[in-house]
Amino acid sequence: MLVNTLFVIAGILLVLAIISITDSFLQIEAKKSGIDTAKENFSLFPKLGEFFGPPVPENIDKSKYHVLTKGHDIKLTGEASGNVVSVQSSRYSVKPTNYRGIAPIPKMLVAEGEEVLAGDALFYDKLNPDIKFVSPVSGEVVEIGRGAKRAIENIVILADKEIKHRKFDAPKIGEASREDVKAFMMESGVWTSISRRPFDTIAKPEETPRDIFISTFNSAPLALDQNKVVSGHESYFQKGIDVLASLTDGKVYLGVESSNLKNSTAFTSAQNAEVHYFKGKHPAGNVGIQIHHIKPIKSADVVWTLKVQDVITIGKLFSEGVYDSSKLVALTGSELDNPRIVRVSSGASVAELLKSETLNADKRIIAGSVLGGNQLSPDSFIDAKTDQLTVIKEGNYHEMFGWLLPIKPRPSVSKTFPNFLFPSHKFEVDTNTHGEKRAFVMTGQYESMLPMDIYPQHLMKAIMAGDFERMEGLGINELSEEDLALCEFACTSKMPLQQILRDGLDMMQEQS
Repeated sequence: MLVNTLFVIAGILLVLAIISITDSFLQIEAKKSGIDTAKENFSLFPKLGEFFGPPVPENIDKSKYHVLTKGHDIKLTGEASGNVVSVQSSRYSVKPTNYRGIAPIPKMLVAEGEEVLAGDALFYDKLNPDIKFVSPVSGEVVEIGRGAKRAIENIVILADKEIKHRKFDAPKIGEASREDVKAFMMESGVWTSISRRPFDTIAKPEETPRDIFISTFNSAPLALDQNKVVSGHESYFQKGIDVLASLTDGKVYLGVESSNLKNSTAFTSAQNAEVHYFKGKHPAGNVGIQIHHIKPIKSADVVWTLKVQDVITIGKLFSEGVYDSSKLVALTGSELDNPRIVRVSSGASVAELLKSETLNADKRIIAGSVLGGNQLSPDSFIDAKTDQLTVIKEGNYHEMFGWLLPIKPRPSVSKTFPNFLFPSHKFEVDTNTHGEKRAFVMTGQYESMLPMDIYPQHLMKAIMAGDFERMEGLGINELSEEDLALCEFACTSKMPLQQILRDGLDMMQEQS
């Protein structure tokens, strides 16, 4: 009986091993065929989510509904609220260094003392002379700042009290050829708002994207509500979608927040676009995360991405023939007396936007969110991509045994702090990292923060080792800095993950 029992057990184990190997081969072949196994179950075994998963809302197609279980929401004080207020800055700037992928020294088309209209070309990229970078406002060019080797650092314009626009003759979508539409967008300045993935640089005119992706919500801390952005500009947004749809043989995809009951119909009922719904914590609103779950970037794929405000600018250009750079900017953060939302043209002076606030050396101004924004000085200017300014305290102090005596509330993913017991609590933060760089050890933290089928820590080490094949195999082409910002926040080793990723993307781009 003992021998028979052992034979039965061995037979059962052999059958289970064969089934397990067969299941693994099925999933490997599915991935080779380009099938997203995260969305379609090609396993011999049903997933628990098929029995206990969250119900899909009745009005949403199941195949277009994505539930992300990884991530982390950071709730902070200083959220912008109230009615939108239009403001006018006296000085505006365009900085060539804010644009990735262009020649170090662009070709200037204006000189100091010249008058320009909103939409007039200021300079062009020597690598792509057809791509023009235009003035956001009308006025006088009062300064062309130069740095090392005569590189152009910024062009400052003293704005007119009433903005005057250059009038463009926009081609008609459906009648004009794709090349004519591209040429017009490059001449009028809106082409620079299109980002290309991989590498997150300005799109190349000679390429046709596989697809175009737009995220209609931002899940970062204190981020601007995109429903307010599109309010009153629904027709321009739809026109922008129509223009973008004419530039690809694929589809235009919109990522919409499924839990927001106040989603604009401009998003949920958009024509010439496929709407996908996302439920989850930050970084669910990142367009890179949405691309990964809708249609991942494979080898040799090129996709384009835009922000909602960029789409509106394109739509207004094709509807009215004017380049209107005005946009909403959320002024946020615990160190502002009056967090608010303002409408202002791109390139506005930071000092004039925050002139009613008290700014000093103990406060840091960030263009963007606290996770992935860039530090600004009061004499800086916002760039074309900035839709949020965050002002928080400088963390220029030493916290004795802070890791051992966690007595001060702070946002953290660590269970050392009982934040999980107070999910609605909003924190007042500063820039202190609460520690220095440490050994780069495997912790599994990144994988719990990033809702992508990627091993970010292995990727970071491949970048640091300069292993190009491994970098590509580990999914670097799908990422941009904002996708790893939350991983950097949670990193026990205090590693500058966003900078490491940018170094890797630059290396990959040089090899392409």
